[in-house]
Amino acid sequence: MAGDQLSEAFDLVEVRGLLSGGFAMRGRWVSRAAIDGRLKFFALVCGRARLTTNGVDGPIELEPGDVAILNNRSWLELEGGTGDGPRHEIGPEPGFASTRLVTADRDADDVVVGGRVDLNPAGQALLLHALPPVGHVRASAAAATNLRGTLDRLFDEVTGSRLGSAFAIRQYGQLLLLEVLRAYVDQAELPPGWLRVLTDERLRPALRRMHAEPGKPWGLEELARAAAMSRTSFAERFRTVAGMPPLTYLNRWRMLLAQRALRDGDVRVGSLASELGYASESAFSTAFKREVGESPLRYRHRVRDELSARTTSLKV
Repeated sequence: MAGDQLSEAFDLVEVRGLLSGGFAMRGRWVSRAAIDGRLKFFALVCGRARLTTNGVDGPIELEPGDVAILNNRSWLELEGGTGDGPRHEIGPEPGFASTRLVTADRDADDVVVGGRVDLNPAGQALLLHALPPVGHVRASAAAATNLRGTLDRLFDEVTGSRLGSAFAIRQYGQLLLLEVLRAYVDQAELPPGWLRVLTDERLRPALRRMHAEPGKPWGLEELARAAAMSRTSFAERFRTVAGMPPLTYLNRWRMLLAQRALRDGDVRVGSLASELGYASESAFSTAFKREVGESPLRYRHRVRDELSARTTSLKV
């Protein structure tokens, strides 16, 4: 869709929602685990549960269809169920082959699925700052209309063992993450950052211009005029919403575009510098190293070597 800056940003930072496990349990239960990834998410398909993690005051009550995104947390405890019997300890059980999940009774069991959010290094820097320690998305909220349907279809694929289910699970994992982020943006007051600025209606016309022509030498006056604001009001609002001045945002957006071009294509560094509005290859290389931490050519060789190594390991 033209002008969909959020989709464009997700493509640049390579956001991927990947389902990694789940369980179904009847009676009292608890699951404790260390968290080894930067961003994790848990969805309560049915039942009720309480989520506790470091950096959060008290447990978070989860209801059917709710999703929680954990941002850079180190441990997690989920507990639920009712009754007088002993509490069952649920250990890590990755994958969806578990009979506890496949044979789940949605009328009697608590059912949880979990996954991780994969991002490239640029995406980690952006999304980790855009989300709180725990983002709780309530299925009952008006903004989450599609979330419950996506979660139900995902669960049907997980338990149905139908032809092509592995592919469908990957696709629904992506859609679930998108619906979660959409709903969270509408439900919560986002901290300053790229996710908040991309969804700000007043700043959107200026952002649309920067994204459409990133190599243009944009000035503050021109961007403010695009947003129908005074220069001072525009600069103040942009800094409040994005957490940085407009031209700093523009430079970081250029660096994201540069990283994608260096990863995915064979464009010459000098041509890329000109395309992104830099007066010389050396000026671009200096800006790139300051933002990314290494030169453009070193970045290209490193990420391609890493991709080649991952591809080789998958073939072994």
